[in-house]
Amino acid sequence: MKKTSLAIFALALAGLSTSASAASFMALQAGRTDGDIDVSDVGSIGDKGNNWSVRGGYYFHPNWAVEGFYTHVYDDRWDDVSLKATALGLGVVGKKNFGADGNGFFLSGRAGVAQGKLEGEIEGYGHDSADSIDPYFGASVGYDFSPTFGMSLNFDRLTGGDDGVDITANVFTLGLEFRTE
Repeated sequence: MKKTSLAIFALALAGLSTSASAASFMALQAGRTDGDIDVSDVGSIGDKGNNWSVRGGYYFHPNWAVEGFYTHVYDDRWDDVSLKATALGLGVVGKKNFGADGNGFFLSGRAGVAQGKLEGEIEGYGHDSADSIDPYFGASVGYDFSPTFGMSLNFDRLTGGDDGVDITANVFTLGLEFRTE
C-alpha cells in the first residue's frame, strides 16, 4: 500500500510539469555511507560502507524540481550476519546557479519522505526486515558544465526506525546529472 501511494504521488507530481522551463533530469550517484543503528535496551553499532543512488524528476522552474529516488544505502556481511539497507523517496529540490544561462557553480537542497527498509539475517536464526516512512533532507554543491550536464558533491540524511530500532544514515556521494532542455 505504501509503495503504491508513493508511485501514484510521483506520477501526479510529474504531471505538474507544464511550464516552458520544464526539464526532466536523471542523476547517478555513488559514494560512502556512515550509518548508525541504535537498538533500545541493547546499544548501538556504527559502520561505513559503499552506496549508490539513482534520482530522477522534473524542474518545473529553473530553481525548483520534484524528485524520486532509490538509494542502495548499505550492504555488508560479517561472519554469519548480513545487513542491507535501502531507501525509496519522493521530495522537492531547490537549486541556485551562480553562472550565466543556468551554468556554472550551484548550491541545492532537497527534502521529502523516504521509505527505508532494513533487512538482516543471522545464519541459523533466520531473516527479518523492517521498514518505515520518514523525512529526509540533503544538500549539494556542484558545477553545471552545460544546460544538460552537471557534477555535484552531495550529502543526504536518511532516518528510519521501528519497534525500538532507530537508524541514521549519512550518505555522501559524487553525482552526475543529465537534463533535457
